[in-house]
Amino acid sequence: MLIILSIIIIVYLFPKQEKFKYEFKNLKGKPWYYENLVAPFDFAITKSKEELDAERTEVSKNAKLYFRLDHALVRNKLDNFEKEFNAQWPLVTRFGQKEKNHKLARALIDSIYDKGIIQIGEVIENKPRDFSLYELDNNIAIEKELGNFYTIHSADQFIQEELNKERNKVDANFLLSLLDNSIAQNILFDLPTTSKFKQQSLDEISLTLDPFLKGQSIISNGEIVDAKKYKVLESLQTEYEKQSGGKSTYFFILLGQLIIVCLCLAILIAFLALFRKDIFLNNTKITFILFQIVLVVLISCLSLKIGRISIYLLPFCILPIIIRAFYDTRVALFVHLVTILMIGFLSPNRFEFVFIQLVAGIVAILSIVNMRNRSQISVTAAIIFLSYCFSYLGIMIIQDGGLSAINLMDIGWFAGSALLTLMAYPLIFIFEKMFGFISDVSLMELSDTNSPLLRELASKAPGTFQHSLQVANLVEETIYRIGGNTLLVRTGALYHDIGKMDAPMYFIENQSSGINPHEDLAYEESAAIIIGHVINGIEKAKKHKIPEIVIDFIRTHHGTTMADYFFRSFKNAYPEEKLDPTKFQYPGPIPFSKETAVLMMADSVEAASRSLKKYDEETIGHLVESIINNQIEKNQFINADITFKDITQIKKILKKKLMNIYHLRIEYPK
Repeated sequence: MLIILSIIIIVYLFPKQEKFKYEFKNLKGKPWYYENLVAPFDFAITKSKEELDAERTEVSKNAKLYFRLDHALVRNKLDNFEKEFNAQWPLVTRFGQKEKNHKLARALIDSIYDKGIIQIGEVIENKPRDFSLYELDNNIAIEKELGNFYTIHSADQFIQEELNKERNKVDANFLLSLLDNSIAQNILFDLPTTSKFKQQSLDEISLTLDPFLKGQSIISNGEIVDAKKYKVLESLQTEYEKQSGGKSTYFFILLGQLIIVCLCLAILIAFLALFRKDIFLNNTKITFILFQIVLVVLISCLSLKIGRISIYLLPFCILPIIIRAFYDTRVALFVHLVTILMIGFLSPNRFEFVFIQLVAGIVAILSIVNMRNRSQISVTAAIIFLSYCFSYLGIMIIQDGGLSAINLMDIGWFAGSALLTLMAYPLIFIFEKMFGFISDVSLMELSDTNSPLLRELASKAPGTFQHSLQVANLVEETIYRIGGNTLLVRTGALYHDIGKMDAPMYFIENQSSGINPHEDLAYEESAAIIIGHVINGIEKAKKHKIPEIVIDFIRTHHGTTMADYFFRSFKNAYPEEKLDPTKFQYPGPIPFSKETAVLMMADSVEAASRSLKKYDEETIGHLVESIINNQIEKNQFINADITFKDITQIKKILKKKLMNIYHLRIEYPK
């Protein structure tokens, strides 16, 4: 159901338009190696952005300006002139020809306003006299040249010239001041109308050039894809992907996407089922992986839909880094491969995209084989950026035979993607809390012997703490040799006996005074205390919020074995009494992984080695063999993915390490 749900979501996210089947982005200046291509339908060649920008600039530059005639202003100025003339004329005594002066002044004003005084501004400043514009009078536009209008300056000059001609007949000085106050700009720039008609002109610009008719030859096999042919192919691709094609086409596209997504996820699931059954059989782990894939596909689809940012800005390498934080490198690589293959069907330049992202993802995985500190993420981000650049550089050189096609903006996208990869560290922490996982970085923090719980163990039960350190060293070396998570098994070993803190003196490694409190207890009571350290450890670990994967080592380190010392002591002391074996048996469960199985072996062997009276190759060898063989006979490893070959190797390693601990040399053959 999880897989089916993921398939439905991914297919739903995929865009449903048809994809152009020819990849020609890298063919510019090269021969067309596909079959002869003819127009499948009528379409027009789309103008490039540069061509449209140039045409829009030209239209904006040559757009007509509109000026509106202000009749109200003229009426107001004429009324003011009449009032001023009648108010000031009686003060004049030199001439008595009021009517003659009035008639001349009105004639000059009417002449000026009939021609019009234009508003001078930035839009017509420094324009030639023959510059054409439109005068609006009651919404009727009349085209005129700029030279046909007065300016304030030219109108004033006209008044002075006319008054000088009639200076002997009228009071020129009196009329000049009145006329200067009576003229104003009555042809005003109409910005809304100018903008409206300018926008109409811009909207009328055609986005296409000459059309191609259905059946017309576009390009033939072997023909060079020059700039003109390239533009035609781009136009055909745009129109091809724009056409819906009807319901039947939609359902065929849906079917194709369903097949692709099912195939990719089926390959991933088959890999997990065959090689990582621990993940395949765990719904939480499967959910986590599918969630990561769906999330990356979602972000990619949104990026392509928005179209304002390049898909190369998206930090695809975060996916393998996060997967690697919780699983091994093979799983991380496989998940990244499947995800990039699916997204490749969405992206432009599919092959280039898949190649660049796969190289960067592989490099990212190799750079964090052991991610145990924060600085590794920063180093990984830098390495990812370099892998992006070199992959991109190689592709561009192959495609164009030089460096001219390299786009610095693409390098910027790669840099942004590498920087966004730094988000992997906080995301790992978030996913740890969401899914209950644990990363190597968290294990490093837990395995610090200065952590509060381990400091408490060292203080309350120093012997147990030293035993845990010895076991941690043994299991780490053993798992390193046979393969497994060394950091996890070391952390589990450090915490496996924390339950002994509640009653440290009941465990022999902490009895430094020679007093053994078990001497005053019945064998069943002693066994209950010893066995109880498992339950106590689990409760204490949960109280301190230790991850479940570490608590599993506490649960399983004794499996379902017996507290043999007290069990045998009881049998020897009371041979006739009926015995209940469950009182002396650990509750389990038995180990269910290679790491928990190795801890059980190392813990038992290290503890038993302290009781040896003689330390040599023979006694240590016998001890290791007998303890591990006894655990095998009691079926303690039947749930763990461990082989007899692994067990043989483990025995050899434990023998050698114990001899090193007790400073023994291997005896040379005689």
